[in-house]
Amino acid sequence: MYVSPSLSQGEMVNTLKAFNIRDDKVKNLNIFLCGPIGAGKSSIINTINSILEGQISVGYQGCLDSSVSQTLQFHERQVGNAKDGFLHLVLNDTMGLEIDQSNGVHTDDIITALKGHIKEGYKFDPQTPIDENSTYYRENPSLSDRMHCLVYVIPADKISLMDEFFQKLKTIRDAAYEMDPDLPHVILMTRVDKTCTLTNKNLRYVYNSKKIKDKMEECHQALDVK
Repeated sequence: MYVSPSLSQGEMVNTLKAFNIRDDKVKNLNIFLCGPIGAGKSSIINTINSILEGQISVGYQGCLDSSVSQTLQFHERQVGNAKDGFLHLVLNDTMGLEIDQSNGVHTDDIITALKGHIKEGYKFDPQTPIDENSTYYRENPSLSDRMHCLVYVIPADKISLMDEFFQKLKTIRDAAYEMDPDLPHVILMTRVDKTCTLTNKNLRYVYNSKKIKDKMEECHQALDVK
């Protein structure tokens, strides 16, 4: 599926609504969001649903720049609504990463979720990842249970301070490539208005900002994701 950035918002929404999965074994495409605490993963999910629903959506409480993860459980959020119909897309939200392994989501849990073993509602334990005896552990995940796209949510204004976070993300990246070499990887930068005076005045200038372009390259070099 490719959605041209030159399309208007309405055209993008219509393109997404018309999208169908060719493989009958897969009901929905699972898009997995991961990143540090306060990066805005839950806010992104709410924003996407607000656009598609045509009204403000606050399905998940999130807080940009929070020092404590607002997501404590594994959430699967279908895109759309019962009235207008759901898209064949599911956004999967997790607890945020932290530098200290005793806090934040355990990288093993993210890798296990990528493989489709974790069920909706699993409560993350920063110090002890899920095991096969958990009621939230799916022993034999199908292709439909696995993640089909990995999205790294990165706060643009903090990239230079994220060396240790990037090491964790690289561990997740390598496990994802091992699981499926063709799995799409996407970097989504948030907080661009905090990074550049041009975008702070008007977000429409985000594609004209040299500073944002430099941050994109910095993020690419750190994570090696195109």
